[in-house]
Amino acid sequence: METFEAILKVLVIGLVLGAGLPAVFAIGLRLYAAGSGGIGDDGSTTAPNPALKAAGAFLFLLIAAVIVVGILWITRTTINYHFGVNLFPFAPVK
Repeated sequence: METFEAILKVLVIGLVLGAGLPAVFAIGLRLYAAGSGGIGDDGSTTAPNPALKAAGAFLFLLIAAVIVVGILWITRTTINYHFGVNLFPFAPVK
């Protein structure tokens, strides 16, 4: 049963990070584009919506933070070895 639980954990994390992050990025693009205003087919203009642009920018920052934390997580033992900095004190140091 322990092997099944490990496989399930890997599957869930893979789905969240593999499909969830690109979906959040796509939502951020859509919000940012909708908030920038534009010109309609009939030549009318729509005013920019700062709230939608801010929501899109927040999602971009969230994705960037997840990427940076992921890179730091992967390189945590190397950073600890070379610089003596333990970025994740709750994680075991090898």
